[in-house]
Amino acid sequence: MAAPLHIESHGRGPSLALIHGWAMHGGLFTPLVDRLSDRYTLHLVDLPGHGHSRASEASLDPATLGRELVARVPDAVWLGWSLGGQFALRAALDAPAAVRGLVMVAASPRFVSGGGWPHGVGPNLFRDFGEALQRDFRGTLEGFLALEALGSPHAQDELRKLRAQAFERGEPAPRALLEGLSLLDRLDLREALPGLRVPSLWISGKRDRLVPTGAMPAAAALAPDARSLVIPNAGHAPFLAAADTVAAEIDAFMRSLPVAARAERPVDAT
Repeated sequence: MAAPLHIESHGRGPSLALIHGWAMHGGLFTPLVDRLSDRYTLHLVDLPGHGHSRASEASLDPATLGRELVARVPDAVWLGWSLGGQFALRAALDAPAAVRGLVMVAASPRFVSGGGWPHGVGPNLFRDFGEALQRDFRGTLEGFLALEALGSPHAQDELRKLRAQAFERGEPAPRALLEGLSLLDRLDLREALPGLRVPSLWISGKRDRLVPTGAMPAAAALAPDARSLVIPNAGHAPFLAAADTVAAEIDAFMRSLPVAARAERPVDAT
């Protein structure tokens, strides 16, 4: 039997489901749990091959995984950070009746520049990381964490937090990391954005070195009922560098949505 996908829940109130980025796990969202769990139930997902889902060999295919996530956490606002945004966005596109809203945090519809999209990294970055990963697994992960922190005015402190938390649930599975890099390199959901049928909030850090400043506003401009916010003093992980601001924006977005089922959900650690 396949290992189950780990989702842990904290708090009470309307549901907010959070999906982490490449090589990380749901525990990185602790700053948001601390600030929002008195009003919302936060469901923290560990993607297959990551964190407490490390033993899961399920595919990272966004459409397949999106269906499973929506089935596990229905009637929720979905938040995706970095690579996690591809899964949250796919779920919102494919199941608008079950997804109340979408929050994209440093999560571009296309991470690589080209094809009329100047708001990405160079076309070889993720391929180079994939090759390096097979030569020096731990060193490459450390290098990616440094790239995520780069640009933040608190880069050293942010990198320290990322390093401390990245491996606290064990190292991610190499298979999942290579699959994730392939997704970052090739996925492009720009053409689907005009068909997004749920409200969306796009949050980015002005100092981000992985998702250039123009990417999130440009993406939001393609989607109906969308708003973008660029946080001046934040990098690729704005919920670490500017946790109060990000939490306040998420709270305001949640409150702006139409009233839906608000049954309080018990904490679940499955």
